[in-house]
Amino acid sequence: MPEAPELSVGILPVQRLRQAVAQGIIHSEKNPIPSTNLQPASLDLRLGAKAYRLRCSFLPDTRRVEEKLEDLLMGEIPLKDGAVLERNRPYLIPLMEELRLPPDLRAKANPRSSTGRLDVFTRVITDHSHQFDEIKAGYQGKLYLEVVPRSFTIKVREGLSLNQLRLIRDDPRCSDQEVLEFHHRHTPVLYSKGRPVPVRGLLVADGLFLSIDLAGGGGRRRSPVGYRAKKNSQFIDLSKVAEYHALDFWEPVHAERGNRLVLEPEEFYLLLSAESVSIPPQFAAEMVAYEPTSGELRTHYAGFFDPGFGYDPQGRLAGTRAVMEVRAHDVPFMIEHGQKVCKLGFEKMVEPPDILYGPAIGSAYQQQALTLSKHFLSPDKAQLPLRQGG
Repeated sequence: MPEAPELSVGILPVQRLRQAVAQGIIHSEKNPIPSTNLQPASLDLRLGAKAYRLRCSFLPDTRRVEEKLEDLLMGEIPLKDGAVLERNRPYLIPLMEELRLPPDLRAKANPRSSTGRLDVFTRVITDHSHQFDEIKAGYQGKLYLEVVPRSFTIKVREGLSLNQLRLIRDDPRCSDQEVLEFHHRHTPVLYSKGRPVPVRGLLVADGLFLSIDLAGGGGRRRSPVGYRAKKNSQFIDLSKVAEYHALDFWEPVHAERGNRLVLEPEEFYLLLSAESVSIPPQFAAEMVAYEPTSGELRTHYAGFFDPGFGYDPQGRLAGTRAVMEVRAHDVPFMIEHGQKVCKLGFEKMVEPPDILYGPAIGSAYQQQALTLSKHFLSPDKAQLPLRQGG
């Protein structure tokens, strides 16, 4: 195979990921990597043959994962025919994929959208590392996934994908000024009610702020503004699609008068951004952690946005709103309509991907309003109608 041209700074697009698989940079010893697992700017990683039940979470630091695992292991569970993972219990699952990163490439992992919307907490662990999800340049070795179901008991099996991986060269982050310039001179990245947000209306501070929609549908009977996970429901088999009735697992949430909502501590909510996001092919994005100085609130557990999310070169789609996975910690926390609750960090691609996020590749959330994960029946069959638009 001819050598690929030298890479510039940025996230590797799908065509470069194909090359990485062909060259063995990403490889799987016994199970070839399916082409369907390649997304515009990431690779879906697959669960291996067994899960380890843990006493507690951990990081290996200067040791190998399997060395440190010996002190924390509370049992081994085969995944070939499926296994149930209990709520609030940490599990460690070796992944099928391994890495042989060259010195100029690092990697980063994140939960898939459907995983985040089910409140399944996942993060990748690697040998000799003091960080979750961040994989250092030149790493060669196995990948392990920590899985903690929070709201629901789940059933998983070997080969299922719960998280995704990006390959990155150097620091691809865009400055706030670069984002503002691109929005103004090229393609809008944020819309409100179908129109580009004026540059003066964009709030940036090491990322682009998004606000929360708590207005509902208006009218005589106010529409729900979100969902809250029910406790002690039946388990969810993550290999099944459009299988479950939404109201068996979720309850609708209505805003108080004044379009505000008090989040109960440690309850899990799905809410919607007020603005619509568009990610042009030159960029990927990530929802970054909410600043602890702004309140005891965590938003968006699954944070990767692929090139093409909410993007339409013909202008028929004025962005797509972001579904936010939200949890308040320690104390009840009030949020109000239009309040800034999270930031979107834009990152450069090495080059535009040859496929974009959207219906052409089976992307589930391109024209979402407030959409539950793919495991639940469609809104006209099971979910409550929620306000459309952007």
